[in-house]
Amino acid sequence: MSDSQTVYGLHAVQALLQSAPQRVRHLYILQGRNDPRLQKILSLAQANDIQLQHKPRAQLDTMVDNENHQGVVAQCQAGESHDEAFLFSMLEELDRPALLLVLDGVTDPHNLGACLRSAEAAGVNAVIAPKDKSASLTSVARKVACGAAEVLPFVPVTNLARTLKKLQDAGVWLVGAAGEAEQTVYQADLTGSIALVMGAEGQGLRRLTRETCDYLVKIPMAGSVSSLNVSVATGVCLFEAVRQRAANT
Repeated sequence: MSDSQTVYGLHAVQALLQSAPQRVRHLYILQGRNDPRLQKILSLAQANDIQLQHKPRAQLDTMVDNENHQGVVAQCQAGESHDEAFLFSMLEELDRPALLLVLDGVTDPHNLGACLRSAEAAGVNAVIAPKDKSASLTSVARKVACGAAEVLPFVPVTNLARTLKKLQDAGVWLVGAAGEAEQTVYQADLTGSIALVMGAEGQGLRRLTRETCDYLVKIPMAGSVSSLNVSVATGVCLFEAVRQRAANT
């Protein structure tokens, strides 16, 4: 694994400077850009003695493969990696019911980033995904996550089914989202320690994952569309859990 990462976009770079400024090796700003949205980044860079370099747009575009960098690119040391041992150690230390998100084979980095953004906003403790045949924390995913990837633990695991079984043994209920479920997400009890398990784009949960879940829930669909984008569905389910937990306190 490379020890270098590229982080770009106003929200992602600002979150990086707030949470781990020591990781930033180089910070590049678009030549001629000096507006209020950039001021927080400039202030954070100055406070942490990080030197700025101004670059023309073409050079910034090349650094991020022509993705939308919003005039800010940071080259930084790779962040802390999280593994299964970290996950279960974290669970033991929680003083409230766990809220986890499991992504079973989500391959689109834009969807991964959007799921991370919703998860962080909902107070999720960690996001879990299989190492193989899934999107990783690329610079694209980090950009879409709008800073969530810099503060929310992302845990890639070698054997998802084994990890799910261990979560059950640790007292975490597995709630799978599937269109064929009999109960809706609004009927299910989401107030305890749960892991919301979301399937891949188009294919849904894999058979073994579905069979491992303690129960399945669905989002009621009133229109002619048969399913939602995985990141949208993730947001709906997570914030129903947030609503129930707030009402239960």
